[in-house]
Amino acid sequence: MLGRDGIAGLVVLATSLFLFWLTLGLERNPLVPVGPGFYPRIVLGLTALLSLCLVLFDFFGEKKPSEGTKANYLAVATQFILFAVYAGALPLLGFRIATFAYVTAANLLLDPPRRPLAWLRAPLLAALTAAATWYVFEGYLAVLLPRGRWTDF
Repeated sequence: MLGRDGIAGLVVLATSLFLFWLTLGLERNPLVPVGPGFYPRIVLGLTALLSLCLVLFDFFGEKKPSEGTKANYLAVATQFILFAVYAGALPLLGFRIATFAYVTAANLLLDPPRRPLAWLRAPLLAALTAAATWYVFEGYLAVLLPRGRWTDF
């Protein structure tokens, strides 16, 4: 019998396979060596593989008794709201600044620092995340990321 993880894995597996199938109908441009479905197929294929692993681990794994962990719906709602603010800030602030602010805020909300030195972890991780992502997409893959209307950065 599948638990919640297995059911969630089945839903994600079905969704990824359906979306993967939709990418097969994208028209290729003969002038571009990599078609528009190339990267989505990589992401969706990996998502399907990982969700299949989740289903198999849930089905064949040993069942543990419920430890009565309480779901933190407020934290989940806060992260969704934070992501919505991030998506809205992208065209205004640009990818680098908005991503830095989003990753910093998400880290501070998920794991609030308990020591003064621990406050440096979130902005450092955010700076590395924003810089690495920007470099991979703009520098290596030549995918333009949003520049901010307010910052032109």
